[in-house]
Amino acid sequence: MSRTSTASSSPRKPPAPSGFGVPERPEDIRRTLAALGVRPAKSWGQSFLTDPFVADAEAALLDVTPGQPVVEIGGGLGILTAALLRRGISPLTVIERDPRLAGYLRSTFGDRIQVVVGDALEVELPAAAGVVGNLPYSVATPILIRLFEARTRRIVFLVQREVAERLAAGPGSKRYGRLSLLARLYGEVELFRTVAATAFSPVPEVESRLGVHIARMGPLPVASVPTFERVVRALFSSRRKQLGNLLPRLATPSRGADALARDAGWPADWARLRPEDLPPEAFLALTQRLE
Repeated sequence: MSRTSTASSSPRKPPAPSGFGVPERPEDIRRTLAALGVRPAKSWGQSFLTDPFVADAEAALLDVTPGQPVVEIGGGLGILTAALLRRGISPLTVIERDPRLAGYLRSTFGDRIQVVVGDALEVELPAAAGVVGNLPYSVATPILIRLFEARTRRIVFLVQREVAERLAAGPGSKRYGRLSLLARLYGEVELFRTVAATAFSPVPEVESRLGVHIARMGPLPVASVPTFERVVRALFSSRRKQLGNLLPRLATPSRGADALARDAGWPADWARLRPEDLPPEAFLALTQRLE
């Protein structure tokens, strides 16, 4: 889950763990990182998964057939990479920002994977049937939005529990908002197991959760994503306000708030509702009217 973007010389060889050569126990992870000269960056929310059963669950959720390309974001020390290879997933491209970890992945897995050194928010993403990753807490949301916009068919993510629950939140939830609506615009989200903080090293302060986003096939339900985002920003900018105070921000001299709400099929008492009371379809319908 580590991220930097410059190439470097081959790292010193760390202690050789068992199996695929990837460390799983916290003490082995610490020893390997020390040999590589890597210190987990707290500012990135950087931790390394230590539970191979979680990694195997992620690999299983990809649900791709042999020969379909897969991208892993944030290879780290390779616990998820190993799980993917054990399931016969190939070709596999691993994006890793830290050149020392990228070198370690190359030396560990050889030509079974392709390693791209760079930031997952900046590098060109290879075409893939699925993308999987234990995403750093500090950048999970922008990475996911980038994958949504790329119309990635299947995304398997392990992220901070709060982010996962925002992705899947529905009307009436305090977590329901921009991220929930963007996820729904591009597809559907399903959440799975919660992963304890102790499944990582260093141990973070929060739990994580495993989930899947399946892309919507065919055209999006709105012609202009920027218009949809403008609608969502305007209406969720003040969550405690009622829509009667928020919708006028999107009105025009020729089309008032009442006309917008009526044309979008909103309920008669819309002005007394709050944004979190409306289903995603209400925001999509309003966007279509504004377009």
